[in-house]
Amino acid sequence: MYLSRFLSLHALWVTVSSVMQHYPSVWGHYDVCKTQIYTEEGKVWDYMACQPEARDMIKYVKVTLDPPDITCGDPPETFCAMGNPYMCNNECDASTQELAHPPELMFDLEGRHPSTFWQSTTWKDYPKPLHVNITLSWNKTIELTDNIVITFESGRPDQMILEKSLDYGRTWQPYQYYATDCLDAFHMDPKSVRDLSQHTVLEIICTEEYSTGYMTNSKIIHFEIKDRFAFFAGPRLHNMASLYGQLDTTKKLRDFFTVTDLRIRLLRPATGEIYVDEQHLARYFYAISDIRVYGRCKCNLHATGCKEENKRLLCECEHNTTGPDCGKCKKNYQGRPWSPGSYLPIPKGTANICIPSISSIGTNVCDNELLHCQNGGTCINNVRCQCPPAYTGILCEKLKCERDPGGCSQNSGQGAISPGPLLLLTALLGAAGLCIR
Repeated sequence: MYLSRFLSLHALWVTVSSVMQHYPSVWGHYDVCKTQIYTEEGKVWDYMACQPEARDMIKYVKVTLDPPDITCGDPPETFCAMGNPYMCNNECDASTQELAHPPELMFDLEGRHPSTFWQSTTWKDYPKPLHVNITLSWNKTIELTDNIVITFESGRPDQMILEKSLDYGRTWQPYQYYATDCLDAFHMDPKSVRDLSQHTVLEIICTEEYSTGYMTNSKIIHFEIKDRFAFFAGPRLHNMASLYGQLDTTKKLRDFFTVTDLRIRLLRPATGEIYVDEQHLARYFYAISDIRVYGRCKCNLHATGCKEENKRLLCECEHNTTGPDCGKCKKNYQGRPWSPGSYLPIPKGTANICIPSISSIGTNVCDNELLHCQNGGTCINNVRCQCPPAYTGILCEKLKCERDPGGCSQNSGQGAISPGPLLLLTALLGAAGLCIR
């Protein structure tokens, strides 16, 4: 008897474990593109929206400096100590490894003491501005998932602009301004991200909180991604379903967190005072020890993998899509216009797969392999999909409410989240006449 109950419990747990795969601990991970399910017509593919896992994108970055000869050390020069701006017997020499500060030290693993860092030439040409552009390029569209963090070893700049590009550096737009005096530097009132809201989250601000000069505990500059996410997902980002719903329906919001390149424009080094000390210009320079950028390859919700090939990131496309960003349908799968996947309805989203061209499928509209009916639809004699009440389309791939003037609101009742795995487990145990003590 006990063995029989044990076997029944084991079988039920296997069933529930399979179901629980669709209920991640945080909604919206979208880490599976398709899974096989069993229907009255047999085993078929069930397609879902999917995206790659977030990763450290600095591993794949290409960095360029403008002007290209702005790195210190050629010829060698002396500069002042970080902590004591009047101790000016430090040396930068590009020909000596221990004294060189090349750009790659912005991204290396820290371990050597003191910290390794890139360093610019000193402000020896004052009053000519000391301007430096540091461009980070990925040759791939990426979606930012965490704060951009820049660690300075020279004191944070008095003036700086972080910019982004969505077209591989052809055009640029500001992400955020940084200054010790925003009104004087950029004719903008100072703000912080905490001053924003859901309605103003896309506002480009100037902040003064990251622009103090020579202070040993003030090295880091942030561009706050998570604080902006929090306007939709809550302070601890627990409600990711709300965030993904906003990203899905608001293109400007989605584009705000999408980049192909970032540019750090250093406009004035840290002075720590109102006036520049012209007798000690070796005090003024830029030095960066670390840059962190976390994100994921943008694959339009058609891939969970992103590989590096010939020093270029490429999405490993599913759903019969192709291209660096899975941005078009494969040959012979152009039976309808390409469309990105959708995060909605939570938790699986909508795959919007590319379907075979009419010339390649004959009279078949659906089958048990590539052309299965989506969202619980049933294939009738390979001729048509019989869709659930909330869905429409050739393969039941669209929500009916999308055609309504009001769209798919949360109150529409369509695309609602199914009961959680605990309720399902309780129901299954009850059906089997088992009890848990």
